[in-house]
Amino acid sequence: MPKITAIDYRILIRVFELDGFHISRQKGDHVVMTKPGVPRPVVIKTSPHQVPVTHIRTNLTTAGMSRERYFELLERVK
Repeated sequence: MPKITAIDYRILIRVFELDGFHISRQKGDHVVMTKPGVPRPVVIKTSPHQVPVTHIRTNLTTAGMSRERYFELLERVK
């Protein structure tokens, strides 16, 4: 299994969109994404452009997404 590395926020948004999330709102440098059945929204910072690994891991936990699913969707985006 590859390591999770920092990626551009636009790529991370596309990964979550492929998993069924949609952008519900954006305020300042925060994009809030929701999905029916997921109790908490996923929040992605747009500044700086590279999302740190800790934020990606937190968002995966919030979304209930496995590492395998994340890398599968990441390959489809790239």
